[in-house]
Amino acid sequence: MPKRKLQGAIAAAVTPLGEGGLSLDLDAVGSLTTFLATASIDGLLACGTTGEGVLLRVEERMAVARAFVHAAPNGFAVAVHAGAQSTHDTVALAAHALEHGADAVAVIAPPYFRLDADELFLHLLAAANACDPLPFYAYEFAGRSGYAIPVPVIERLREAAPNLAGLKVSDLTMEEVRPYLLEGLDVFIGSEPLVLAGMAEGAAGAVSGLASAWPETIASLVHQRDAAARERVVTLRDALASIPFHAALKHVLVERGVLLHGDVRAPLRSLTAAERERVASL
Repeated sequence: MPKRKLQGAIAAAVTPLGEGGLSLDLDAVGSLTTFLATASIDGLLACGTTGEGVLLRVEERMAVARAFVHAAPNGFAVAVHAGAQSTHDTVALAAHALEHGADAVAVIAPPYFRLDADELFLHLLAAANACDPLPFYAYEFAGRSGYAIPVPVIERLREAAPNLAGLKVSDLTMEEVRPYLLEGLDVFIGSEPLVLAGMAEGAAGAVSGLASAWPETIASLVHQRDAAARERVVTLRDALASIPFHAALKHVLVERGVLLHGDVRAPLRSLTAAERERVASL
C-alpha cells in the first residue's frame, strides 16, 4: 500500500562524518534525527545536496539511508535522495530505499551530461519504477545538475509513473519555480527565501538545508508562515553565501551538541577560524 506523501517542513539533512570526512559517523544519525523531530520538523531528506550524497559511495549512501530510517520516530518521514550519475546506481539506491522502509524517494537530474528530454524521462521513470509504490519526487535544481528538468518531462512522467507525487524545486527565483507548480503535484521549495511566496501559489512546503541546523526557524516559516522567520532565512542565506555551506551547518550542529564532528568530505573543506567566528555570530 502506498505510503503517505511528504508534507510540511522537511530538513535536507547533513550526513554525519568522521575521520576528516573519510568515514560515516552513523552513531550520530540518531541524535540528529531526534534534534530535527523535536523541533517540529516533519521529516528529512537523506543524502541530498546538503547530505553530500554525490560524494558518498553507493554502499555508504545505503548505510546512511538505513540509519535514518531506523532512527526515525513514528510519524517522522524519511525520504531518500537516490539521484546518481548513472541510471544503474540511481535504480539501485531507489530500490534499496523501498526495501528498507523509507517513506519517499527523490532523484535529481544527473549532472555532467546534459540529458535530452527522452534520456531524462527514461532515467526518472526507471527510478520511479524501482521504488514503486513509494511516493517519488523529481528534484529540480538547475544550479547543481547544470540544466533544468523540462516541464513536459514531468508531465510525461506523471502519465507513466503512478507514484509520482511531486517535486523538490531548489531554483532561486519564483520565475524558475512557477512552471513546476502543476495541478495535482506537491512542490517543496528548496530556497528558503522563496518558501512563503511559493506556498502562497500552492507549494506544499519546504525541503530546506538550513533546517538541518536551524530547524525551529524553518518549522515556523512553513507551519506559521511567519514573516520574521523569512527575514531570518534571508539573513542566514546572505551570511552563508561566501562560507562553505556544509561545514557551516555541521559547525552549528557541533556547537548545539548534536554532532561530535564537523567533518565534510573532500573536496569540500572545513571552516577557517575566521569563518567559524562568522558562523558563531549568526
